[in-house]
Amino acid sequence: MSPNRLYTRTGDAGETGLLRGGRVSKSDPRVEAYGTVDEANAFLGAALVEVRLLPPSAGRDAVAGVLDACQSCLMRLAAEVASGGRAGIGVGEADVEALERWIDDAQGRVPELTNFLVPGAGRAEAALHVARTVCRRAERRLVALPAEQAPVEGVRFLNRLSDLLFALARVATAAGGGAERVWRGGGA
Repeated sequence: MSPNRLYTRTGDAGETGLLRGGRVSKSDPRVEAYGTVDEANAFLGAALVEVRLLPPSAGRDAVAGVLDACQSCLMRLAAEVASGGRAGIGVGEADVEALERWIDDAQGRVPELTNFLVPGAGRAEAALHVARTVCRRAERRLVALPAEQAPVEGVRFLNRLSDLLFALARVATAAGGGAERVWRGGGA
């Protein structure tokens, strides 16, 4: 096989290779977990594209820098899950603390929240909410892993990351000059 080929044909029977050796079914919970972390990373990338379209005066570059840093952490987390904790490059306490600082900073840029919000105030805001919900799913997938396969800091990281994405969605709405969509209750 040519080294430039993207396909390997080794997964055609429904199995995949793990980062540090071994093959498992593509339905293995660990594959589901790191696959969902990868999906969250992809949605974060889509949100980043939308954030870069916000007006520069709105702190766009700072938010983009935060998202970029979070993507790097998600790459490390996915590698850690894929290796069964043997990669030694996962996320740690310092990463969680950085998220908490960014959350506090974002919260300081918007009014206190007094209502539930409905996504859809703007493109960047909506993209950040999609990324947030995928992060929540990735968190659930990590929690579902057996204890020896679930990186504790990874669960904490995803929990804080989803909070950060909520806060950044609010910042994006303000930056884009839009109004938050407040949920009024009731049905259709």
